[in-house]
Amino acid sequence: MTEKYSVRLESFEGPMELLMHLIEKNKIDIYDIPIAELTEQYIEYLDQFREFNLEIASEFLLMAATLLQIKSRMMLPKPPKSAESEDAEYIDPRQELINRILEYKRYKEVSNVLGDMQAKQERFFTRQPMELPVHHLPPDNLSMLDLLNAFNNVLAIRRELKIPDVLVEPEEYTVPEKMELLLSLLNKKGGEMAFEEAFESGNRSELITTFLAMLELIKVKSIKVWQPDKFSKIFITVRVGED
Repeated sequence: MTEKYSVRLESFEGPMELLMHLIEKNKIDIYDIPIAELTEQYIEYLDQFREFNLEIASEFLLMAATLLQIKSRMMLPKPPKSAESEDAEYIDPRQELINRILEYKRYKEVSNVLGDMQAKQERFFTRQPMELPVHHLPPDNLSMLDLLNAFNNVLAIRRELKIPDVLVEPEEYTVPEKMELLLSLLNKKGGEMAFEEAFESGNRSELITTFLAMLELIKVKSIKVWQPDKFSKIFITVRVGED
């Protein structure tokens, strides 16, 4: 019975990848490459392609020629040092190749990191953002619940301070009237004031009307209610133009 003979040839994306494979396989110091040994192994690999009638890319042949050129330059005797060139720095023929290998190694490391990130991201599916219709302008970086909680806090503080309700018959305010009063108060304060300043006086019914007037002014884009940071003080500001 005849045994099957099979040969497995590793594939490489380019000549630099083949060089890195040979360097890592033989544990070669990149900064001190034995160019003769590396060139022989590189050409031996190309010979395997020729043996099995596989086409060799031109860049692999160009790298082989480069290695042979470096090898021949390494075999030449160094020129004698003269008085003029005594301090001249000797340029290693391998230096350009070393720089290319180091650069390729950095790119390879980065590509591996990006490849891992891509593999993780492929496990997720994201939907494109959708434009939602806005029927009214919400407070800037505040939810309506946050605004309602702020108003309840104002009422709670008034209860703690035991501010009595007005004993005389209070004036009846409408929402449009309170809207005008709020804008007038904002103008007196330079166009901006703290949220609590809008509720400094009045009984419970009047404060609720003021709160509703504030919501209406937000809706018609006359004012904006905003908060610089989470849990910080809330401010009311007059809107100017498209601000």
